[in-house]
Amino acid sequence: MSTLPIHVSIIVPCFNAARFVGKTIESVLAQTCSSFELIVVDDRSTDESVEIVEAYARGDSRVRLIRMPKNAGAPAAPRNAGVAAARGEWVAFLDADDLWHPRKLELQMEALRAHGALMCSTQMKDFRNDDRIAIEPAPFPPPIERVTLTQQLLKYRTPTSSIVASREFMRRHPFNEDPSYKAREDTDCFIRVHEDMPFSIKIAHPLVFYRQQASQISGNKWKMVGRHLTMLKKYRLRSGRGLGAMAYVYTSTHFLASIYLRLIRRML
Repeated sequence: MSTLPIHVSIIVPCFNAARFVGKTIESVLAQTCSSFELIVVDDRSTDESVEIVEAYARGDSRVRLIRMPKNAGAPAAPRNAGVAAARGEWVAFLDADDLWHPRKLELQMEALRAHGALMCSTQMKDFRNDDRIAIEPAPFPPPIERVTLTQQLLKYRTPTSSIVASREFMRRHPFNEDPSYKAREDTDCFIRVHEDMPFSIKIAHPLVFYRQQASQISGNKWKMVGRHLTMLKKYRLRSGRGLGAMAYVYTSTHFLASIYLRLIRRML
C-alpha cells in the first residue's frame, strides 16, 4: 500500500442511496492510498442508507457519518458540511452511486505533488447498473492535462466525483446552496475555482465510474440546458463583469461537446 504522507478527506453526499452506497464505500476502502477519512453526509435519508454507512463505520474507523439537520434537497449543502468537517489537507468528492479505480487517490496525490497544483481531476467513464466494470491498469506515469478557466467555460472538464483539491481552497469556494443552482452547483463552483488559479491538472485516464440510471438517461435535457444558461448568465467574474453574450456561446459549446462525450464515447 502507498504510504504517501498526505491525508485526504473524502466527502460523499448521500440521500436514499441504500442500493448503491455500500459498493461506493467499498471502492474507497479498496484504495491503494490508505491515508484518508471517508465522511458520508446523509441528507436525512428515509431508506436504509444510514444503517448501511453505520455498519461500515463500525468496521473501519476511517469511515464516519454526519447527518444534516434537515433535508437540503441537493448535494451542495452536504458537500459544504463535509468540507467544513474535513480534517485532511485535501478533500475529495464522490457521489453515493459512483465508483473509484483502486489507484485513483494514489495517482492523484503523486500528480498533485509533482506538479505543485491545488486541484486534480480525472477522466470518468459511464456504466449502467447491469454493466460489468472492467478495471484497466492505469498507466504510470499517467498522462496529465492542464485545465484552464477558458477550457472549463467551453466544456465542463472536471467530473465532481474525480476531484481532489486543497481543503482550504475549497473552503474559500463553497458550493452554491441556492435551489436555482441545483444540478449546476458543481459546474458553477469549479468555474469559480479555475478563475482563482492559473490551471488545474487532470489525469487523462478514467479513474471514476459514473453510474447511469434510467431516470438520468431519460431526464429532461432541455431543462439542463436552461439551468446551465441561467447559471452562466448569473455568473460574475472577479472584476464584477458578467459573461454577456458569451453565456450563450459557452452553453452551446458545453452541450454540443456533451453529446459526443457522454452519448457516444460514454466518457468525460
